[in-house]
Amino acid sequence: MMEIMSWRIRRGFVLVVSRVFSPPLGVRRGRESFPRGWANPSATGKATAREGGGGGGGGGGGDPCCWGCGQGRESGRGNGTIMEVADGLGPLFGEWDAQRGISMDPRHEGDELMWHAHVEIDEGAETYFEYSYCVIDEERNVLRKEVVGPRRLRLPRGLPDSASCEVMDYWQDGSSPEVLLSREAFQRVILGPTEFDYVDEEEMRAEDPRLDTFQFNQRESVIVRFTTKCSYLEEGQEVYVQGNSAALGNWESHHLGVRLHRVTQFEYEAYVIVPLQDFPITYKYMLKVGNAERFQERGPDRRLDLDLQPGFRVVIVADSHIRAMCWRGAGVAVPVFSLRTDEGVGVGEFLDLMPLIDFAAKTGMRLVQILPVNDTSVHGMWWDSYPYSSLSVFALHPLYLRLQKLTTDFPDDIWLELERERSELNQLRDVDYEAVMAVKLAIAKKIFLREQKAFLSSEHFRVFFNENKGWLEPYAAFCFLRDLFGTSDHTQWGKLSHFSRSILERLVSPESDHYTSIAFSYYLQYHLHYQLMEVSDHARACRVVLKGDLPIGVDRHSVDTWVHPKLFRMDTSTGAPPDFFDERGQNWGFPTYNWEEMARDNYRWWQDRLGQMSKYFTAYRIDHVLGFFRIWELPSHTTTGKLGRFRPAYPLTQSELEVEGLWDFEKLSKPYVRSHVLKDIFGTRWNEVAARYFHEYAPSCYEFRDDYNTEQKIASALRCKENSPDWLEKELAQTKEGLLELLQNVVLIRDTDNSRAFHPTFNMENTRSFRDLDEHSKQVLLSKHTNYFYHRQDNLWRENALKTLPQLIDASRMLPCVEDLGMIPACVKPVLNELGLLGLRIQRMLGGPGREFGIPVEYEYATVCSPSCHDTSTMRGWWEEDEGRRQRYHVKVLDKSLPCPAKCTPEISRAIIQQHLDSPSIWAVFPIQDLMALREEYARRPAQEETVNNPRNNRHYWKYRVHVTMDTLLEDHSLVTQLQDMILTSKRCSAAGMPANGHIADPRLLD
Repeated sequence: MMEIMSWRIRRGFVLVVSRVFSPPLGVRRGRESFPRGWANPSATGKATAREGGGGGGGGGGGDPCCWGCGQGRESGRGNGTIMEVADGLGPLFGEWDAQRGISMDPRHEGDELMWHAHVEIDEGAETYFEYSYCVIDEERNVLRKEVVGPRRLRLPRGLPDSASCEVMDYWQDGSSPEVLLSREAFQRVILGPTEFDYVDEEEMRAEDPRLDTFQFNQRESVIVRFTTKCSYLEEGQEVYVQGNSAALGNWESHHLGVRLHRVTQFEYEAYVIVPLQDFPITYKYMLKVGNAERFQERGPDRRLDLDLQPGFRVVIVADSHIRAMCWRGAGVAVPVFSLRTDEGVGVGEFLDLMPLIDFAAKTGMRLVQILPVNDTSVHGMWWDSYPYSSLSVFALHPLYLRLQKLTTDFPDDIWLELERERSELNQLRDVDYEAVMAVKLAIAKKIFLREQKAFLSSEHFRVFFNENKGWLEPYAAFCFLRDLFGTSDHTQWGKLSHFSRSILERLVSPESDHYTSIAFSYYLQYHLHYQLMEVSDHARACRVVLKGDLPIGVDRHSVDTWVHPKLFRMDTSTGAPPDFFDERGQNWGFPTYNWEEMARDNYRWWQDRLGQMSKYFTAYRIDHVLGFFRIWELPSHTTTGKLGRFRPAYPLTQSELEVEGLWDFEKLSKPYVRSHVLKDIFGTRWNEVAARYFHEYAPSCYEFRDDYNTEQKIASALRCKENSPDWLEKELAQTKEGLLELLQNVVLIRDTDNSRAFHPTFNMENTRSFRDLDEHSKQVLLSKHTNYFYHRQDNLWRENALKTLPQLIDASRMLPCVEDLGMIPACVKPVLNELGLLGLRIQRMLGGPGREFGIPVEYEYATVCSPSCHDTSTMRGWWEEDEGRRQRYHVKVLDKSLPCPAKCTPEISRAIIQQHLDSPSIWAVFPIQDLMALREEYARRPAQEETVNNPRNNRHYWKYRVHVTMDTLLEDHSLVTQLQDMILTSKRCSAAGMPANGHIADPRLLD
């Protein structure tokens, strides 16, 4: 009988940017946890695991750029017992069902909490295992699980009968290097592919030594298989293990220890016979470069303890990643529509990304980040320039189509028309959205009508259609109905307002009279798909990550809300509370998600959406990730973000407020309009305003008339007619702002599901209603306000995020990054770290208590840092906006003396960019405008013209276009060499990683 004596899971901490994160076992005692695994049906067992750091984790030493380990500590609280489970492949381990996985028992070993399980395996049974670990509660519901994919273990060959094999694992949360580097952005782009991608792992394992050929005294020694991972070895480097045992070189400088052999793409191992008397042993891994340099991993020594038991024993140490300098990279961010080339027709197109990717590769950058590129053609006008309001989350936007690639047989007249339009539109400073769309759709339609029959019968189209039929047919039908009815508001489509499969089949039938319109949508999406795939393939070839953007919402009048209305709360709107971007809050107009309904089919819509994105991208940005914890939900009749509430949330109950002495809930929850308030806002016009817009229900007490009792009604009623005099426009604007202020003058918002429950208004202390309360009521409400927004909801929001975010992460192998700006609850950062989501750091928005600006050198490793983004002014624009602020920044952040220049000079730009490059963040990503600011000739354009979006304007026109072509930047030797120098200096690219003929030679980095 061969026995796997124990899986020893060292629940080690992972130190990232000098911060210790506990493993995801922070649950009440009284809950159980178990590793999930698999084994042969004849096997039986129990398990063990260690919680703590010991010598196990990543690199330490306080270096903010190192993976590290921290000292272990018990994270359970309360009464009961925490348990862990292993589940996996095979009946013994429950076929990946935690309900049937192997339970593990805890025990303390020094300062570490270990979890153990014992499994017996019959001789001759399967010796290959796939398994993972998870934490479960008393009902064996999964509370936490490892984010990394299944562990794989092949027992050594030649194990004699009754041998004991002890496996020592370490819990891996999302922030561990194994998880980050397992994403496609690294494995298939930056660090690969390598020759090991094409080697059969089973054949490699067949070359393992047979342990029954080892000559050693079983009473005095054991066999230890050291296993570690390293993702960034350069040519000529080797991995060794060295320690305090003679078998490991006794730490002697002239003795390298034992060399490890590569067994998979990133995994190295070696078998070592270690005398029992040497235990406990301490050791480290070492990297050797040729015959000269050696690099010993950072952090404390690793430690291996052993229970002294007789018999043939093998210890398999599955160590974490070698603790070396963290991989870090740089990138450039740009909206596709902003790109300028000679071939583009008035706008940046997918194929314009090719020279930008070449520019990134040439300068040593590893990432190109873009804004959403899905179709937004909801209104048929420039409002559709807003890229975050999708008509379809699957279809690509025809705006980005390269017309010249539609056919190899352009008729002369159509070609001349194309060239004429291209020349005229490219002379414009900005994008003329409506003109560009009109030209592209008109010319594409002419080509399609010439080639329709051949196109629809082609094998390439049939393959594309069959792979995308699920979303393509509803999209084409929607576009046809939108054009037929003249609106995307599908509630106005009569009997066709309600989607059904039978309706869809009739609409897309090839026998229908309108099939040409349906097929034209197919045609556009086919060419857009292959053009973006060409870009994606080019990025991979250059070893540059192409990063997409996942918007938080979809347009209310979209294909998705038509086809899947139950997935959305259509009577609500999504937004954000007042913040850095807008003191009125934001109202994006999207319906909020019905997460309960989405859970019914295991979030299939999200899985399909992420699967579609992964065809093109190897990394993505989750827009407004806070919305997956809780969303700021507004009534659909609002236009600002003021009158919202978080969903989900525990509201304030009427009874708990009554206990505190509050009773006038009508006054607290309705707009507070009194004569003195009207006088303060409208001055001498207050009587006129009161008579027109309000009803006086009691002396000096007013309520809004029905025609003006919502934000939408006020906005509609107070519109100026064209050619109105300036004084009238000004007066109407002032009246509108005053009415909105009064409508928002409430302290509590009544819950729509429970009339005896309330949500505090965000920043209620700033309302006139609050200021007129007595001091006792003020103190009670302020206390409730603080508790509601910053404490009361934390566990609820954490649980909500852990239900939804893993569904996105597990849907693809893309590297997930998030936009986590705004009011950040305490629960957010631990969840992001646990799931391996990279946060965003914008310097001007990260001051914190007592600070005005973020300090890049203090950023965490698992972050993306940038001096600006599409929702802010550019680096130059921000510098010029506020003299006092730039002087403080000049002194406190750049450490320079006054006076400071009024303009953001290339020297200032270089200093800011270099600070971000030198930060610990895994990615430093720069808007293309900020990189162009390094050259005086590109910085002559007024800075305010380079702003992509103004979040304070709900109808902002997204039309910015770079004023020089991508080829100009690519051929600018001065800019290219300057960026190369800065990136090399920051160690975000090695010398070996600099380009050869425009392509990355080897982007791996080792310090």
